[in-house]
Amino acid sequence: MAFLDSVLEPPSYGWRDECGNLSEPSSNQILKEFFKRLNIFKNKKNWLSFMSWMMVVCLAPFLFIFIFKYFSFKLLIAAFVYSMIVMGTHGTIWHHRYCTHGAYEFSNKFWRFFTQNLTLRIIPEEIYAISHHVHHALSDQPGDPYNASGGFLYCFLADVNHQPINRSMTEKNYGKCVNLMRHTGVNTNSYVQYQKWGTLASPVRTIISVILNWSFWFAAFYLLGGFGLVCAMFGAAGFWAVGVRTYNYEGHGKGEDKRRDGVDYNREDMSINQIWPGYVAGEWHNNHHLYPKSARSGFKPYQLDLAWCYIKLLSMIGAVSHYRDSKKEFYQAYCAEPAAAKAAAKAYAKETKKALVADL
Repeated sequence: MAFLDSVLEPPSYGWRDECGNLSEPSSNQILKEFFKRLNIFKNKKNWLSFMSWMMVVCLAPFLFIFIFKYFSFKLLIAAFVYSMIVMGTHGTIWHHRYCTHGAYEFSNKFWRFFTQNLTLRIIPEEIYAISHHVHHALSDQPGDPYNASGGFLYCFLADVNHQPINRSMTEKNYGKCVNLMRHTGVNTNSYVQYQKWGTLASPVRTIISVILNWSFWFAAFYLLGGFGLVCAMFGAAGFWAVGVRTYNYEGHGKGEDKRRDGVDYNREDMSINQIWPGYVAGEWHNNHHLYPKSARSGFKPYQLDLAWCYIKLLSMIGAVSHYRDSKKEFYQAYCAEPAAAKAAAKAYAKETKKALVADL
């Protein structure tokens, strides 16, 4: 916990107030911090946060060109599927269940590379994974980088204000950060390079990998459907990149207790299961907080989990060598009693029916 308490760069308004409660900055304070941390001219260590939002800016023209020049209902459907389902599910598969939680293992580097580049690369693994470990350790507590109690902006701009790694770690703690990312295949800086750039990732390698990824998908979409499809898909990816920043605010009840009996079994934090994120991205969030290292979080019959479908498919063809599936543990821990009661009721009804027949 001592490491996770200090692994992220604290904002200027701090994680806690004088009484130890969550520091709740005003909208002006949050926005001021946001633009300060995007300023690469004042501090080059801001490069990763700047790049993350610059990718959104670069995708915006594609969205406008699609809307005003190439719009069609066919392309709109394609854009909807790509942004809501493909991008969302990929985020769960790659950033969430693999990079952060290591819920499954690839058989070789090819399948890891294939999965990593299955969609346009937008979210840097470092920003997502390290901070998400902290989110689970301090969920809905001061220090949680996207604590919903801090408000919408607190969560929406968290990737810049709260999620970057601490820029003044000791060499030992930096080594722990590297270990958290080692399985992802992301090339990390040496400690000396980290002191210069303030990140795990190398600027040159990161920028080149994004350029190559975007070039591949530009060519692929162009060959499949021309520039209209390129604009629809790239624009949809930009739309998703903005929308996904709202998720943790919604997924933790907007700072209110919206947990429901029989639906949200984890009572250690305010996470909730939601139908829409569950169906389009496999993100049954309350289930996930119960079993964060499970490759499946859709446990109940109605909880479709497309991310799990992909992982299971790769396992069937030998691309995934190992995974954790906590469905059985979930039912044993939370559904055994109702199931037993149902079986007992069924047996009782059967015996009652037999007795009735005997009486007749």
